[in-house]
Amino acid sequence: MPTPDHRAVLASQHEFSVAQRLYVWLACFFCACLLIADIVGIKLFRIPLPFSFRVPWADQPIDAIEHTCGMITFPVTFLLTDLVNEYYGKKGARRITWIALSMGLFVFVIMNIAQYLPYLNAPYNVKPESFDAVFGSAKGMYIASMVAFLAGQLSDISLFALFKRLTGGRMIWLRATGSTVVSQMIDSFFVSFVAFYLWRKVFPDPATPAAPFEDVLKIAATGYMLKFVVAVAITPLIYAGHGMIHRWVGLTPLPAELKG
Repeated sequence: MPTPDHRAVLASQHEFSVAQRLYVWLACFFCACLLIADIVGIKLFRIPLPFSFRVPWADQPIDAIEHTCGMITFPVTFLLTDLVNEYYGKKGARRITWIALSMGLFVFVIMNIAQYLPYLNAPYNVKPESFDAVFGSAKGMYIASMVAFLAGQLSDISLFALFKRLTGGRMIWLRATGSTVVSQMIDSFFVSFVAFYLWRKVFPDPATPAAPFEDVLKIAATGYMLKFVVAVAITPLIYAGHGMIHRWVGLTPLPAELKG
């Protein structure tokens, strides 16, 4: 029979530390933001601008922001990555990136299985064409989003760590915003190029032809404009996150000279 002291030791071995519990919550929120972005990303939105401007690759001036609804939560993933990078280092940030990527691929497999399961012909069931219209056409966007996510996250993690070392751990806004605006540019191009051009070229469908490359660049550029504004606007949230983690959890940022 284990003694009370022995049982206490065994129980303590399975208890999460405060830092571990925080990491689990951040990782879960991170995965949720990615999966939401992947699922709703099939829908494009258009926000008219009060002005217009020209770019070298387009015949018509740009007068609106056009991008996918996936960007509603996608910027949050970069914010969470920066917080994890700050307190758990590059290894911790890369770990949640690979976890989220694995969860995203798992959801993609389930989506395909659900689409090809035999249909129950009943009046209360969703119409197969409606289901296929959403989840079938979402495949290209889903894969594009995953590719863009991986490219953007890995660049964000590396740039954040680089800026932190160069500034000696000072100027949080520079490493957070600087790494995000660069990585969001990479993300915007990848998601637009893969979803609206490459995927539709590889898997042609008369109902959804590939977008002209000019339009791909337009979607990427205007989407990045909005992401840039969002990245700058959420900079105070980095400081707020620092304050809450320090006040509620008592963690201190990982020193700049440590790789994590």
